Amino acid sequence: MLIGIGASDGIGIGRVMIIAEQSLEYTPREITDVDSELARLHDAIDKFCDNTIEQANAIRQSTGEKEAEILEGHIAIIRDPFMGGEIENLIKANQCAEAAVDQVCKMFIDMFSGTGDDLTMQRAADIRDIRDGVLGILLGVDEVKISDAPAGTVLVVKELTPSMTAGINKENIVGIVTETGSRTSHSAILARALEIPAVLSVENATTKLSSEELIIVDGSKGLVLIAPDPVKIEEYTAKRIAFLREQRELENYRGKATLSADGIEYELFCNIGTPKDATKAMDADGEGVGLFRTEFLFMDRDRLPTEDEQFEAYKQASLIMKGKPIIIRTLDIGGDKEIPYLGLAKEENPFMGFRAIRYCLKNRDMFKSQIKAILRASAFGDIRIMFPLITAVEELRAGKELVEEAKADLKASDIAFDENIKVGVMTETAASGVIADLLAKEADFFSIGTNDLTGYTMAADRGNGDVSYLYSPLQPSVLRMIKRIIECGVKENIPVGMCGEAAASPQMIPLLMSFGLTEFSVSAPSVLKVRKNISKWTKAEADAIAEKVMAMTTEAEITAYLDTVI
Repeated sequence: MLIGIGASDGIGIGRVMIIAEQSLEYTPREITDVDSELARLHDAIDKFCDNTIEQANAIRQSTGEKEAEILEGHIAIIRDPFMGGEIENLIKANQCAEAAVDQVCKMFIDMFSGTGDDLTMQRAADIRDIRDGVLGILLGVDEVKISDAPAGTVLVVKELTPSMTAGINKENIVGIVTETGSRTSHSAILARALEIPAVLSVENATTKLSSEELIIVDGSKGLVLIAPDPVKIEEYTAKRIAFLREQRELENYRGKATLSADGIEYELFCNIGTPKDATKAMDADGEGVGLFRTEFLFMDRDRLPTEDEQFEAYKQASLIMKGKPIIIRTLDIGGDKEIPYLGLAKEENPFMGFRAIRYCLKNRDMFKSQIKAILRASAFGDIRIMFPLITAVEELRAGKELVEEAKADLKASDIAFDENIKVGVMTETAASGVIADLLAKEADFFSIGTNDLTGYTMAADRGNGDVSYLYSPLQPSVLRMIKRIIECGVKENIPVGMCGEAAASPQMIPLLMSFGLTEFSVSAPSVLKVRKNISKWTKAEADAIAEKVMAMTTEAEITAYLDTVI
């Protein structure tokens, strides 16, 4: 059995088809005819865009408009004047087109890969896909074709790119296994849209599995079973039938309030990274946006976004959400996110360095511009401001003072905004948990970021396999921190939400209900499932589970117990 990340739920039983990686090796060379090389580049980009339009149209027919936009976004990226200009500058400096494309794309891949944020890192995968597509055309390498895969095929590939996905016949492909990727990668999004079970990040899958081998893909648990016996096949066939029945039943929760079994109402929001993602939140039946990451507005460019550009983005999201709440997190940037035009210094330990609110408070003009843009957009809906990485009361106070300065500027210019806009704190550090009682007296709301809170509390990097056993929100120390933050918020009568991955965990949901969480913010595809899971529990049942869990001493003990009751 192989273990990976369950990225698209369901059970697939079929035979392996391994998609071999194509060689894109080239020999860097110095060119003398710059004009000819530029023409060669432009021809390759034009062909890439034509191919991408065909692929997007294929995805539009098989899955829908939203999924087609993922590939159409590749055209916007390669046509971006900044990226194109950087590639052309290298060619003008006598580099060949292959080297120029490779070098510039690598710069962007490194920038996005280093963020530690899943939504931002998926942009790195997009740019790898673009680079490989353009390099393939320059080198005359044929594209991978998977459209001829026979019925009952499980695709096994190092990285399933959006462009590959365009060739999938969902009637024939019963499962997907990759060596890379996460639940938030575009490949995972497309696999879920195609309703194909997928397990990602299976180490050495392309060498451990053999062509034509019969396997079972459990996309819900993240498991790959090799050469299953008849008993296992029967067992997983039954699971597959039960899963499909459950998926149909989830639609019964669309358009309903999010209620516990005894009628307690919760807010069920979505996490987004761009204004377009607000459409996905609405389509998923989200009741608002619990986390609008604003980093994309700053990363896909060669200069700071203007106040007007930011205002238009926040306004667009607000209009799409039709008055539903939107919590906008101010810029969470720092030494780990290499945005070239900011000139950020390298740091030995960037996740504990000059980032997020620390960086923003030292760059007041930039920060004030963002706050003014958010305030202006608040005239068009229920928008709230959230500061990330707060570790001291002084930081919250300094941020709120800047909000008041921005309000005064807008008043002087007779520009409308919500005078009573709420200002909250993203509690994602051990420090914020310890002083949650102090922060709750001065914040309008809390939102718990469990990804960072787990890492900072356990002193464990989730990307480090050697300490991954420590990185779990079910660790007793993390559960106690979460419970304390919620209780401090409840005591001061402020709402407490959660925007980390744990908010969608079936194991965590009854615990969070017992602790007093009022808002769950999850990925768009998780909305209906979370609504259903909340509906299973009464407050008394959740309290009974939480009481037992909080008396336990190890993560293994807690996990084993929850597996028996969830």
